[in-house]
Amino acid sequence: MSASPLAALSPATVWSAFSDLCAIPHPSRHEAAIIAMLKARADARGLDAEIDAKGNLIVRKPATPGKEGRPGVVLQSHVDMVPQANAGTRHDFAVDPIRPRVEAEWVVATGTTLGADNGIGAAAMLALMEDDRVAHGPLEFLFTVEEEIGLNGARAVAPGVLKGSILLNLDSEDDTRITIGCAGGRDVTLTLPMGLAAEPVHARHLTIAVSGLKGGHSGLDIHLGHGNAIRILARTLRAAMLAAPSLCLAAFAGGSARNAIPREATARIAVTAAEEAACRAAIATALTEIRAEQTHADPGLAISVGETEAAPTFSADATAALLRAINACPDGIARLSDSLPGTPETSSNVGVISTDANGARVVCMVRSSVDTARDALCARITDAFALAGGTAGLGAAYPGWQPNPSAKILALLSETQARLRGEAPEISTIHAGLECAILGAAYPHWEMASIGPVIRNPHSPDERVSIASVGHFWNLLTETLAAV
Repeated sequence: MSASPLAALSPATVWSAFSDLCAIPHPSRHEAAIIAMLKARADARGLDAEIDAKGNLIVRKPATPGKEGRPGVVLQSHVDMVPQANAGTRHDFAVDPIRPRVEAEWVVATGTTLGADNGIGAAAMLALMEDDRVAHGPLEFLFTVEEEIGLNGARAVAPGVLKGSILLNLDSEDDTRITIGCAGGRDVTLTLPMGLAAEPVHARHLTIAVSGLKGGHSGLDIHLGHGNAIRILARTLRAAMLAAPSLCLAAFAGGSARNAIPREATARIAVTAAEEAACRAAIATALTEIRAEQTHADPGLAISVGETEAAPTFSADATAALLRAINACPDGIARLSDSLPGTPETSSNVGVISTDANGARVVCMVRSSVDTARDALCARITDAFALAGGTAGLGAAYPGWQPNPSAKILALLSETQARLRGEAPEISTIHAGLECAILGAAYPHWEMASIGPVIRNPHSPDERVSIASVGHFWNLLTETLAAV
C-alpha cells in the first residue's frame, strides 16, 4: 500500500487520523462506517465507548495521573461532511474515499469537498484518544452525526449523559479566532405544483447551464457576495422569457446542499423556432450584465446554451410563475448586526432546486442570531411562493448560541493562545450553526468555546485547510487541556 500523501505532515498523529477518516466515505446519513471505526479504535485502547440510538459516539478517557480532580472537558466534532464535486468529477460519496493531497501550504481534495469541516476536529479527537503523552483531566469525546443536514445528531444527545462541565467544540475555521456564539437557523422546503403541458409549436429545445461560480458555505461565506447559480439562472430565463414569450421549462436543477451556495444550475427549455434568436440574444445580454455585477466576487461566471433532445414541458404560465417566485425569494444577507458591525445577523440561501412531472421543489436555509428575525424571513420566503401558488414546509428551528464573554474557559484559551503565538486571539461569533447551540440547551451549566484550524471554502470542491494552522490548533488544544 502506498504511503498517504499526508504522511510527512506535522503533527503526525492528527494528519494520520485525518487520512484514516478520508479513507471511509462519510457524507450525511452515511456515517455508520466511520463511527464503527472510531469505536473500534476506542475499544482497542480499552476506553469506555458507546453509540447512542441516533448513531452518535461517546468515548470516555480517564484523566492522566495527578489530574483526576480537574474539571471534565467534553470535546465535540461532527463526522459527516458536505458532498460536493466539480461537474467533471465522477465521485460517489457513499462509496468512494476522499483523495487528499498537498498543494503548497494547503491540503485539498481532488475534485471534491475535502471534509476538513469537520474532519480535522474529529481527527484531533482521535489523536487525543490514542496519544497518552498529552496531559489532561477527565475527557469525553462526542462524535456527532448528521450535523450538515440540520444538527440532527446534536439534537439527539440526551441531558445527563455527559458528565463534563466544559465543552470545546472543534468546528471553527480560523486559528486566530475563538468563537463564543453562533446563529440559529431553519430550513424552508417549497413546493410549486406545475404540471406538464404540450410543447410550443415548432419548438426548439435548448439546455442553459450556469457554471464557474465559487459557491461556498451559506453562513461563513454569505457576506462575500458569491453568485447563486439558481438565482442567476432564474434571472436569465426570466429575461429570456420577456424576449421569447413562448419559452417553457422542461427541467430546472441546481445546487446539492441547502447549506452550500449553489455553484452550478441547469435548465432545459423549449421555444418556437421564430423566437430562438431573441431567446439566445437575451441570455447573452443577461450574462454580460451579471458578469459585470460579479466582476470581483465571482469573475468565473459562465452561461452556456446548447441544443438538446425534445422533452415534455411545463406551460408558459407555470414557467413564469416559478421564475418569478425564485426571483422574489430572499437570498443573501437580509440584515447586518447592530451590535457587531459588519457581521451578518440574518440571511437566507436558495440552496437546491429540482423538478419532476408534478412541479418544482426548492430548499432554502435561513440563518439568524435573532430568532424572531429568522422566523420573519422564513415567512417572507413562504409568501413569495404562496403568491405563485406554492406551499412551504418549515423544518425544526434551532436557536442561536448566546455568547458568555466571562467564561473561564475563554480566558484560559485566550491566555494560552497569547503565550503560544505572541498575540491575543480575536473573540467572535459566527453566522453559521454550531452544535454548541443545541448542546448548550441540554447542558445549560456548560462553559463553551469553539476553536479550529484555518479552513477556506468549506462546502465546495475548493475547500482547503492550512497545514501550519493545524499545528497551531493542536498546540492550543493540547496546552489548554493540560492547563484546565
